[in-house]
Amino acid sequence: MVSRKNKWIPFLFLLPSLLFLGIFIYIPLIQNFYNSLFEFSVFSQTKEFVGLKAFKNLFEDQIVTTAFINNIKYAVISVLFQVFFALVLAAILEDKLFRRAAPVLRIIYFVPVMISISVIALLFGFIYNPQIGILNSFLELIGLEGLAKPWLGNSTTSIYAVIAMSQWQSIGFITMLFIVAIQKIPKELYEAADIDGAGKIRKFFSITVPQVKETMFVNLLITVTGSMLVFNEPYILTNGGPGFSSMTLAVHMYQEGFVKDNMGYASAIATLIFILTAVFAVIQIKVSGTGKEE
Repeated sequence: MVSRKNKWIPFLFLLPSLLFLGIFIYIPLIQNFYNSLFEFSVFSQTKEFVGLKAFKNLFEDQIVTTAFINNIKYAVISVLFQVFFALVLAAILEDKLFRRAAPVLRIIYFVPVMISISVIALLFGFIYNPQIGILNSFLELIGLEGLAKPWLGNSTTSIYAVIAMSQWQSIGFITMLFIVAIQKIPKELYEAADIDGAGKIRKFFSITVPQVKETMFVNLLITVTGSMLVFNEPYILTNGGPGFSSMTLAVHMYQEGFVKDNMGYASAIATLIFILTAVFAVIQIKVSGTGKEE
């Protein structure tokens, strides 16, 4: 039995983390929402109260609509490549056929994760260059010069070019998480499947996928929420252009706040990003059934 005098001791151990959460997360969230109720400039001490006007403008802002669609595209493509393809890649690297070469292959796939996003953006800027870029030169080499185009300067392809760069950089990290999860699967399960005559594809869907479902959920959460917050890639490569074709919510928020000095509206966009991120996270938790007793 814990005495009444000592029952508060566990909460004392939680106090430092609660303070950090409050100071660096919850208080800024509340302050951001409060700022969204005003029109103000960083160069002026006066604030004009406008209520929910900024949130009303969000639904009338075509750039917000375009940016939100681009964030959704980011999420869908990232789930396809960074989760499902990364799981297949991890399973291949852990297969007996690639066991000896696996350490080298892991390093090759993980190297992009360690490179600065600015360096990667510069690299892909050269790759996408319509005159001297490797991509268009390769298409011409294999007789598909009709597909060559200014990838970052075309409003139809710019967002997909940015997303492709992001997948190349991030897939190695997710793959490594899946590799760790696969290595924890009991070998007896695969040995029993071999005795039953199961092929590699059958073992993948019957053993590997069910055994790494918790890691898959974590990776889905990381990928989808990250897609709602994406800023570096589109900002460095295209700055949201041409026009607003590759704009994301985070880039739009930055431009409104630090370029146009419309801080109140930028705070409203930031609040929208938080709400969308939280909603997607809750949906994934509910769908996955995390926290339920089996």
